[in-house]
Amino acid sequence: MDLDQLFEQGLETRKKVLGKEYVENSFDNADEFSMILQKFVTTHAWGACWGRDGLELKTRSMLNLAMLAAMGREHELRLHLLGALNNGVTKNEMAEIFIQVATYAGFPAAVSAFKIAREVFKEQGV
Repeated sequence: MDLDQLFEQGLETRKKVLGKEYVENSFDNADEFSMILQKFVTTHAWGACWGRDGLELKTRSMLNLAMLAAMGREHELRLHLLGALNNGVTKNEMAEIFIQVATYAGFPAAVSAFKIAREVFKEQGV
C-alpha cells in the first residue's frame, strides 16, 4: 500500500474511532506547520497501525487505554476513552484495564485514569 492509500485508510479509521467532527476539526484548525503532523499521524498511526488486520479496533482501543494511562498521557487518554466507547469497550472493561495499570504501572496512574474516565462518562452521559 502506498502512502496515499495509507492516508485514506487512516482517515477513514480515524473518523470511525474518534468521530468525523473531531477529525475534521483537527484538520480545519491545523496551520501549515501542524498539518505536517496531522498527515503523518493519519498515515502512520491510523493507516499503517490501526488499519492493520491483526487486531480488532476494540482490542487496539483497550491497548491504547492501558498504555496511555501507564504513561500518564492524560490528554490523549481522554481522547482515546471516547474512541474506546465508540469501539465498544465497556465501562467494566475500562475499569479492569485501569486495575491492570495500577498493578504494573502504579496506583497514581490508575487513580488518574479512573478520574479522567469518570469525567468522560459524565460528559458523554454514559
